[in-house]
Amino acid sequence: MKDNGYDYSVVRGFAFSALFWLIIGLVVGLWLAAEMVYPKLNLTPWLTFGRLRVVHTNGLAFGFGLAGIFACTYYILQRLTRTRIAFPGLARFHLYLFNIAIALAALSLFAGMNTSKEYAELEWPLDVVVVIMWVIFAINVFATLIKRKEKQMYISLWYIIAMTVTVAVLYIVNNLEVPVNLFKSYSIYAGANDANVEWWYGHNAVGFVFTVPILAMFYYFLPKSTNLPIYSHRLSIISFWSLVFGYLWTGAHHLMLTPLPEWIQTVGIAFSIFLIAPSWGSVVNGYYTLRGRWDLMRSNYLTKFFILGITFYGLQTVQGPTQGLRTLTAFFHYTDWVVGHVHMGTMGWVTMIISASLYYMIPRIYNRELYSVKLANVHFWLILIGQLLYTVTLWIAGIQQGAMWKATNPDGSLVYSFVEVVSAMYPYWYLRLIGGLIYFAGIVVFAYNLIMTARRGAETVSEAQPQTA
Repeated sequence: MKDNGYDYSVVRGFAFSALFWLIIGLVVGLWLAAEMVYPKLNLTPWLTFGRLRVVHTNGLAFGFGLAGIFACTYYILQRLTRTRIAFPGLARFHLYLFNIAIALAALSLFAGMNTSKEYAELEWPLDVVVVIMWVIFAINVFATLIKRKEKQMYISLWYIIAMTVTVAVLYIVNNLEVPVNLFKSYSIYAGANDANVEWWYGHNAVGFVFTVPILAMFYYFLPKSTNLPIYSHRLSIISFWSLVFGYLWTGAHHLMLTPLPEWIQTVGIAFSIFLIAPSWGSVVNGYYTLRGRWDLMRSNYLTKFFILGITFYGLQTVQGPTQGLRTLTAFFHYTDWVVGHVHMGTMGWVTMIISASLYYMIPRIYNRELYSVKLANVHFWLILIGQLLYTVTLWIAGIQQGAMWKATNPDGSLVYSFVEVVSAMYPYWYLRLIGGLIYFAGIVVFAYNLIMTARRGAETVSEAQPQTA
């Protein structure tokens, strides 16, 4: 599709790729949640928890997450530069290579090929494919920026640049490895150094995939969907540079109370606490954009997604840094609290912002109204209720889990055996499964709404104003 000279075909391709991998990743996630309460569902080695878990995380983080990011980036990039994608043919090749890479990644992880490094489980041949794909993407991003007709660079472009450069550095440095054969390799790092590099990468993968590009969407699509100017460009720039500077130093907070040198742990804690400020700079910017217009939360269906999304981001960025403190990590680490924390970010912040962004883009790409605003509202409430049931349940479970693990008798022996702690978790795990099912129902409504929007007859849709409830 083309509009005003812009090429939206690759945007459309990545948008529906995101929907596809979102459904697949959630189905795997539901199976995992069911395995926790029905262990007999571990039917074959290919369906054991250890294999399914990495398929779930990679499928959603990189299949759904990156596809949504690429779709929105190619859209935002053209609109903010007033320039077509520099190399549209290369962008289409990027789309095909991306989906091939995600499919091969899922198959290899199902088959048990795994480096055992969090968010970096792929073996070396697929690492090479990922690097090639990212280089293709980066060429288009920077070539389009160089050719731009709009010289002023809005904050969303700065976030896109930060993602493009930083993810490349993170991925290559962390995945330096020595191949043994086509299916196996070993990291060039060893021991505590390997762990330090891995979590420098791992936490910054969260920062520069789950945070930075999602903020680019938030800063672009919130003003566009509400027809309100962002509250403060200065605050957005201060928040950007502070976030980028601070995030790169925080990975060690995943390695508290380990053999990692204590000074490195302390640096991780200090910068984690520092990150609360730039993160909340964006939260405040979003809230103040609606000053005097909070009625849009009722009348504009997209506003709910953006404001609740940035709220969950704000909660994440208080919970995460404080969780990194030694006293709290000694209690919460390895408990279900951490699982709840991660999923509030992915199910709340990331998915809500990407969903709202796709709701904004798809009608404009196809030049027609959204199929159903009522269904969009149903989608919102289902994923909100499902996510809260899922995450709050696991926070409570994590508190009980940590307390039971640490309970001791006067003679120093443990009060509860590990099996007793597992048994106590079953009610929470049932609730997690129910929350996941409610959330999944909302995502099915979302997918149906966008597919029907793409299929219905052409109707004019306003560029400035989204539909209202």
